[in-house]
Amino acid sequence: MEPIIESGPGSAVADLIKDTTTQDFVADVIEASNDALVLVDFWAPWCEPCKQLTPILEKIVKESGGAVRLVKLDIDKHPAIPGQMGVKSIPAVFAFKAGRPVDGFMGALPESQIKEFIARHAEPTGQQQLEAEIEAAETALESGDLELATQVFAQIVQGDKKNARAISGLAKCFFESGDLEQAEQTLELWEGKGKSSTEIDAVRAMIELARKSGEAGDVAALRTKVENNGSDFQARCDLAIALNAIDDREGAVEQLLEVVAAKRDWNEGAARAQLLQFFEAWGNDDPATVAGRQKLSLLLFS
Repeated sequence: MEPIIESGPGSAVADLIKDTTTQDFVADVIEASNDALVLVDFWAPWCEPCKQLTPILEKIVKESGGAVRLVKLDIDKHPAIPGQMGVKSIPAVFAFKAGRPVDGFMGALPESQIKEFIARHAEPTGQQQLEAEIEAAETALESGDLELATQVFAQIVQGDKKNARAISGLAKCFFESGDLEQAEQTLELWEGKGKSSTEIDAVRAMIELARKSGEAGDVAALRTKVENNGSDFQARCDLAIALNAIDDREGAVEQLLEVVAAKRDWNEGAARAQLLQFFEAWGNDDPATVAGRQKLSLLLFS
């Protein structure tokens, strides 16, 4: 069976995916499994299910970032090892860890089940560990545990100032604690300046909105002002900002849509620009953003 990728000796792929022999089995599998999870694929050229399974195994291994390796053994050419391990039908896959087999399966399993099999035994890579830490910090932030979230995000940022998720997360922690100045200073740590980052832009929009909210005025007073004069577009924009400050996102959107519907070019399109800032701060998946974008599109293109 031909591998789906070709690789010269010493290449990164050759280290992750290789064919072995009875003589090389100890080095390629037993010893190598002390550094990473090793899958041994017992196959033969005449085995049709093997031809289905091996490309899937290779694909998963290449995507694993080094967390798992694949070693293939042709049982017709090298029958001793499969005989010792009791392999009676193929395809058969064994997982080796710390020098010994820890699990295995037979038959051409689907990709999802193979990934589950690997996940039970493979150690997380550095990137996977980082992602897990960021997700844990984000969960802590969402649950209101600012102390834990700040601590985890700060540790990540200290070693990686190009990680937009971690820097924006740390800035959100300061934002939620009411320290807008510290939140802004945290965003300045990002070394991806000049590149687009939705996470960084979203927190920057949140900070700007918070500052605008402090200047917008009282909701009740602004409502009265708008009721007395529906064409007071500045009052509507101020009311939208004040409503956003009390988390009435739907109400904020409606006030700005009224301005766009009446006079979309008022103040050089200020109402539309404010809507877009709301959407950026709330995030693309927020229900208010989704509904607001749909309504704005209907107004602009009707």
